[in-house]
Amino acid sequence: MGQLACAVVSEIPGFTLVAKCGRQDDLVKKIQVLEAQVVLDVTSADCVYQNAEKILQAGARPIIGTSGLNEGQVDQLKKIAAERNLGGIIAPNFSLGAILMMRFAKEAAKYFPKAEIIEMHHEQKKDAPSGTAIRTQEMMQINAPIHSVRLPGLIARQQVIFGGVGETLTLDHNTLNREAFAAGIRLACERIMHVDQLIYGLDQLLENK
Repeated sequence: MGQLACAVVSEIPGFTLVAKCGRQDDLVKKIQVLEAQVVLDVTSADCVYQNAEKILQAGARPIIGTSGLNEGQVDQLKKIAAERNLGGIIAPNFSLGAILMMRFAKEAAKYFPKAEIIEMHHEQKKDAPSGTAIRTQEMMQINAPIHSVRLPGLIARQQVIFGGVGETLTLDHNTLNREAFAAGIRLACERIMHVDQLIYGLDQLLENK
């Protein structure tokens, strides 16, 4: 994801990739020395909150493409962003197909009040359930249990299965290649300087597309 993100950012008009950072780097110092305006985080669940907090405290706008943030952490980051008058984006998923699936699930939940979510990812994904599944559940606004699968051979797949009288409805999104995330990364970068608060989910950017 880091390699893909760097490649996408390098191709966006008006953007200059000023640094690639890892665990060994002092993130705040890098941001301040290089005067970075936007920082894209695609790290891991065990450090994403600390990174997002540092980005905001350093005065940059975050694009968080790492899942693992809980509701309380998202609320706290929104508060910090508001205090510093910074916009930002938390994107549980950069795939436009996955974002549309969440939107369709929200609509279907109005008519099928019983549903379950099955999210499947590669075995190296540390957080479960995924940020996409959690965001889907929140948008549906119904009690939809989440089942997590971690197996080799998978990248990312999610099914939302609705049950009604005499019928079921299944929404199924399957990421076959990480290139699927490129369009969402590009969308987030193109809109990041125009948002005036920390928003949760790329679906909010699609509303204005």
